[in-house]
Amino acid sequence: MSNSYKNDIHNKRGFDFWILISISVLLLLFLLIGQTFSLINYNAAVHLGLQESVEEISQVGIAFAKGFAFADTVAYIPLLLSGVIGLLKRKKWGVYLMFASCAISVYWPLAHLFAIFIERDAITLQPEKYVSFPITLSLIILYGLWGMWYLYKSQKVL
Repeated sequence: MSNSYKNDIHNKRGFDFWILISISVLLLLFLLIGQTFSLINYNAAVHLGLQESVEEISQVGIAFAKGFAFADTVAYIPLLLSGVIGLLKRKKWGVYLMFASCAISVYWPLAHLFAIFIERDAITLQPEKYVSFPITLSLIILYGLWGMWYLYKSQKVL
């Protein structure tokens, strides 16, 4: 480990660091409840408003929703959790894992936004979801982009 990194470790963590960690923990909870739970009981997740019904997205849509839920559970959630833990422990690998999870946080909302608006005939969401989804998904994209920028610029002091 270089001396400059050792010296930077003793710096206080700034407000931006805690914003990244806080949003990441909230997203982690959201993913566990919305995605992992849907693998256990998809119908219950629909009833709680955490997933879409077959009437909204069709059987093919359900298959893709379950596919994303599985991928989130085995890849995205472990990356995000490991990134949070690594950053809190001031480990270099925490920066890399968090960066990877931030990249995923840009990718999947873009895919969903595109699908929602390009295939309006195939995906018939409840009207309020056409308002809430773009807002929520855009905020997740911004979190991912901001997180990658923050991690890149701050990697020596994290």
